[in-house]
Amino acid sequence: MAQPFLKKDDDHDDEVDYSPFLGIEKGAVLQEARVFNDPQLDPRRCSQVITKLLYLLNQGETFTKVEATEVFFAVTKLFQSRDLGLRRMVYVIIKELSPSADEVIIVTSSLMKDMTSKTDMYRANAIRVLCRITDGTLLTQIERYFKQAIVDKNPVVASAALVSGIHLLQTNPEIVKRWSNEVQEAVQSRAALVQFHALALLHQIRQNDRLAVNKLVSSLTRGSVRSPLAQCLLIRYTSQVIRESASNTQTGDRPFYDFLEGCLRHKAEMVIFEAARAITELNGVTSRELTPAITVLQLFLSSTKPVLRFAAVRTLNKVAMTHPIAVTNCNIDMESLISDQNRSIATLAITTLLKTGNESSVDRLMKQITTFMSDIADEFKIVVIEAIRSLCLKFPLKHRSLMNFLSNILREEGGFEYKKAIVDSIVILIRDIPEAKESGLLHLCEFIEDCEFTYLSTQILHFLGIEGPKTSDPSKYIRYIYNRVHLENATVRAGAVSTLAKFGAMVDSLKPRIFVLLRRCLFDTDDEVRDRATLYLNTLGADGAVVETGEDVKEFLFGSLDIPLVNLERSLKNYEPSEESFDINSVPKEVKIQPLAEKKAPGKKPTCHGGPPPGPPSTIDAYEKLLSSIPEFANFGKLFKSSAPVELTEAETEYAVNVVKHIFDGHVVFQYNCTNTIPEQLLENVTVIVDASEAEEFAEVASKPLRSLPYDSPGQTFVAFEKPEGVPAVGKFSNMLRFIVKEVDPSTGEAEDDGVEDEYQLEELEVVAADYMLKVGVSNFRNAWESMGSDCERVDEYGLGPRENLAEAVNAVINLLGMQPCEGTEVVPSNSRSHTCLLSGVYIGNVKVLVRLQFGIDGPKDVAMKLAVRSEDEAVSDAIHEIVASG
Repeated sequence: MAQPFLKKDDDHDDEVDYSPFLGIEKGAVLQEARVFNDPQLDPRRCSQVITKLLYLLNQGETFTKVEATEVFFAVTKLFQSRDLGLRRMVYVIIKELSPSADEVIIVTSSLMKDMTSKTDMYRANAIRVLCRITDGTLLTQIERYFKQAIVDKNPVVASAALVSGIHLLQTNPEIVKRWSNEVQEAVQSRAALVQFHALALLHQIRQNDRLAVNKLVSSLTRGSVRSPLAQCLLIRYTSQVIRESASNTQTGDRPFYDFLEGCLRHKAEMVIFEAARAITELNGVTSRELTPAITVLQLFLSSTKPVLRFAAVRTLNKVAMTHPIAVTNCNIDMESLISDQNRSIATLAITTLLKTGNESSVDRLMKQITTFMSDIADEFKIVVIEAIRSLCLKFPLKHRSLMNFLSNILREEGGFEYKKAIVDSIVILIRDIPEAKESGLLHLCEFIEDCEFTYLSTQILHFLGIEGPKTSDPSKYIRYIYNRVHLENATVRAGAVSTLAKFGAMVDSLKPRIFVLLRRCLFDTDDEVRDRATLYLNTLGADGAVVETGEDVKEFLFGSLDIPLVNLERSLKNYEPSEESFDINSVPKEVKIQPLAEKKAPGKKPTCHGGPPPGPPSTIDAYEKLLSSIPEFANFGKLFKSSAPVELTEAETEYAVNVVKHIFDGHVVFQYNCTNTIPEQLLENVTVIVDASEAEEFAEVASKPLRSLPYDSPGQTFVAFEKPEGVPAVGKFSNMLRFIVKEVDPSTGEAEDDGVEDEYQLEELEVVAADYMLKVGVSNFRNAWESMGSDCERVDEYGLGPRENLAEAVNAVINLLGMQPCEGTEVVPSNSRSHTCLLSGVYIGNVKVLVRLQFGIDGPKDVAMKLAVRSEDEAVSDAIHEIVASG
């Protein structure tokens, strides 16, 4: 039972969790619902019970079918009450209970009566409820009532009908599309809300017809829209038309740009802002087009309304990413916002200033930020830090003051994400600004002396091990590192041991001191720390003789692990101890491919399209075992790569076939995974006839037919081709499934003796350049790039032609090369005009390849790309350029 309502006075101020619904139970409320059956209805009591039922439903309480039906029937009796408040509650509870098709008919007559009532409140709410519970058959019967309601003089009724139309368009589009004339008439309504809803529905009806949307925008931009809300919608639809229409190549004018500019002079602030934002988000917007929008947003910066200041500064913040010069005129106004009471506005103002400021204003901004940082939440601080990092990379001569600022806030209180953002920024500045290395490393060393986050401590120790030995005086960092061995948890201690070993490997003069420290670690309480110390002492040769560290030891300590950890873990688990030691070269380097989502036909059992029974091989080693067990392919050598399954048939066809491409050094094997989806047929002697006339470098050398393919039992047939050894040959293959089909008796399950030879055309298959590249990531691209050296580097520039945006160009090149994106560089920020993407992989012949792609927009939509390739073989570097040039 609900507790009695308490009077909220001074005696109860401390009751923070006060709720009128405290202690409500479903069973008790269902008992109370019996009041709906009383001969003399109490509207207030009934409304309270409905409120409790709604509360339970919104708290996730589930009603059984019987309970929901009982409540629904009881609620329908409340239609006899004339109380307006109770009637509104009845409408709400019917919508929430969502009655089944059998029960809808009971309440439909009451709702249809309310639709024609003289009380507008009844009419509007009845329309909304009918929209929620009706189906296609019932909607056809009451369609004329909806049409009448759309053009009703009462704006509440008209809006209810229009909003219902928007919802019904998702389930019954053909019926709603017949209301176009009435909706068109409602667009001319003088009521602001009716015009807004009518425009939204009319656009949804026409959204798949580009010409119709163009006509709608053309007719309405002439000035027939009075509602500010509808005007905002129209601006959005106009922006969509502008994006889809190519600009006039002769004059450079955009269609409808004059309309957007005219909206900047509208009397409603929301329309002015919507138009300004639309102009700033235009593709390839010019400085001339931006100027009026920036002017309007600058006026909003000094508005007395916080929402307008926030909207303006957020929009300018986005513009500053791509057009910083255009925003510089607003800098004075934004500087006054740094002290704004709303910290969100202040944060956006300061980050915008950091993006648009010049070198002379850096010191002044830093002083203002120092007083400002303590008043904002961590999430806003992270935004400021990222802006400071960008500013430092933009003005490297100011690195000293910016680095000092970062180190000062690093010592202050803050959460993990905040501290991580600062550490990441310092690490990036050290890598990109050589002059900042010494001071930056010392700041990081001081931070780990009092760092509460294990992850950050280990990250900094790892970074120290890479960069510390390269400084002018590496010995000064040893104290900070060894302190971690005494004062931290086991994870950090293990990281410190590894860092000490790296100093010993790189700086021969420090080796004796490092050996002493590592020997002390042999008595640590944690076995991981002891094991690492033992390993590094033996690796570095701690037998008393100080000799120069070998390249293989440096590779072991500093080289990146080019094997996915999940593959290494699986191989170690599968390793059986024997006389042969574990060979790390046997670990597959290919990133595990997720199997394709299975396509299920309605009413059929799920079918499996890939790999040998009982399940599809999910890794390259499973495929290798399968192929090596087939005598025809046993002498092909080591399998280099297996592709993801490629579908060769449409979904729900009588035969489902996909293919996996297995790449060897001198051969390619196609594994056709076949499934028979017809219960009355048995297929025998199943083969795939492959036409390689468009693949001149390939010659068929072997095939393995499938003897029998019963219903819903996957099987494989193989075709092998020879190709020039080590050459990434490409080509297109036509495929024809050939088999003998035998009818199966459904009652006995036995097939007939005689069969008929039949064929089934499959989709074409291509072997592309990406099939010869393994996706293998590197943990630290910069280090891997530098250690690869420039001996086999090849650099060239390419024009990629017109593209919708940079993201499309980046994805196209990644897919063309089939390489693994590194450090999240495959994600392109919106509206970005330049981008750098880092890729890594292993080319056929087990040659490591690193690629650095630099994209830029050249002209209106043309994309230019600079491609730099480093590999262990100059022929491979040239091959990557040939792939891009021909792709």
